[in-house]
Amino acid sequence: MDIESVCDRIRQDYASFPDNQSYDLYAEDVFFQDPLNRFKGVKRYQEMIRFIERWFEDPNLELHVLEQTAKDAFQTRWTLSWITPLPWKPYISIPGWTDYRLNSQGKITSHIDHWNCSRLDVLGQVFGLRKP
Repeated sequence: MDIESVCDRIRQDYASFPDNQSYDLYAEDVFFQDPLNRFKGVKRYQEMIRFIERWFEDPNLELHVLEQTAKDAFQTRWTLSWITPLPWKPYISIPGWTDYRLNSQGKITSHIDHWNCSRLDVLGQVFGLRKP
């Protein structure tokens, strides 16, 4: 698959997140990293998305920008938000970006998320100490 086709499918994934994600775009041994996780494998990635789907209320992944950064790489800028299933229902919003890299077969081999806020900022949102 070429990078333009992968980017089109990623746009669709963001629009429907966390439902109907295109796990077939990822290499079996894809490397994933974010400020809380670091692992290899598309199955682990699926488990993480299922966790979000199961435990968070109204998860949303708003895509702001998607741009190709190299022949085999692209970057997205986004905001991930949800309502946390606690009695006071805190709204969490995390702005960030993702760097993707593809192999020669057009499969995603690297998916690295970065946040524009700290883990402490996110915890502050949970307890109403910081605004989203």
